[in-house]
Amino acid sequence: MKRSRTWLVLLLTLALEPLAVPAATPATFQVRLLTPETALVAAQAALAACRKAGYQVAVAVVDRAGVTQVLLRDRLAGAHTVEVAPRKAWTAASLKIPTSAFATETQTGKPLSGLRALPQFMAVGGGLPIEGGGSLLGGIGVSGAPGGDADEACAAAGVRAISDELEF
Repeated sequence: MKRSRTWLVLLLTLALEPLAVPAATPATFQVRLLTPETALVAAQAALAACRKAGYQVAVAVVDRAGVTQVLLRDRLAGAHTVEVAPRKAWTAASLKIPTSAFATETQTGKPLSGLRALPQFMAVGGGLPIEGGGSLLGGIGVSGAPGGDADEACAAAGVRAISDELEF
């Protein structure tokens, strides 16, 4: 009798186990975001680097969701740069890679080439993700220098200007 009761308890335990309430998972999570002041410092540093090189550009900094925090346009930067810089920043933040790498990986015939057809993506150099302390914080995009490499060098100056504040 004792043995059959033990088997019954064991059988019920195994049968009811899937119904047991799992350990509670949090309903929310925390993310780190750039302050507007930090985003502005990055944008100003990128703009200054391009000016020093003789380039008139627009610089955009977006948060981790791709929403523009700062957009600066130098006096003589082309009208198109106001649209292109935020798209570069958005692409870099969305994919967590430089836009120059995205441009390489999405060339015709490559497996990811279809991503170029999406309207927001910008497959040209000049956008960099902004990361710190193991977290994606946003992206920076520069448009207007003569070529994606020059845009990216200015964007890198912007990231360097705030990197010490981001690492901890």
